[in-house]
Amino acid sequence: MRSKLLPAALLLLAAASLPAFAKGSNDRASMGSDITVAEGESAGDIACAFCSVRVHGDVTGDVAVAFGSVSVDSGHRISGDTAIFAGNLNLAEGAEVGGDVAIAAGEANLAPAAAIRGSRTILPGQIWLLVPFAPLLVVIGIIWLIVHLIRRSRYRFPVYPNGRGL
Repeated sequence: MRSKLLPAALLLLAAASLPAFAKGSNDRASMGSDITVAEGESAGDIACAFCSVRVHGDVTGDVAVAFGSVSVDSGHRISGDTAIFAGNLNLAEGAEVGGDVAIAAGEANLAPAAAIRGSRTILPGQIWLLVPFAPLLVVIGIIWLIVHLIRRSRYRFPVYPNGRGL
């Protein structure tokens, strides 16, 4: 029973401590619920996991999103860097990202007059979703191989009469 409660307790602790990472008064952090910067509003740094960020105002800091997308309306900007894992960056006409953009397992959809002022690193394709889990997959593979070899060595092959198989 205790082993079933541990993951739930860790997830609850992570969700409860997420607002502590927002340092400034206008910084935002969320896990599971979307973040929207309203028209005429300004936000600092934004961190979001399993949710999306919609910018109708301006962001003066950086934006980090895991398993969600970032959308910036026309004429608005993100002043800092933008990092997205397993999601897309959507920039409308006249929208701008002032810093660098890094996207893994997603795409950058830019309108013709949209701009990214810093460098871009975009790794399209869903294979990048496996990168954080690669060490775990290796360990699982080694455990499976050990269990397979032990079971194979313990299996008793049947003895057929006259030394012949079926």
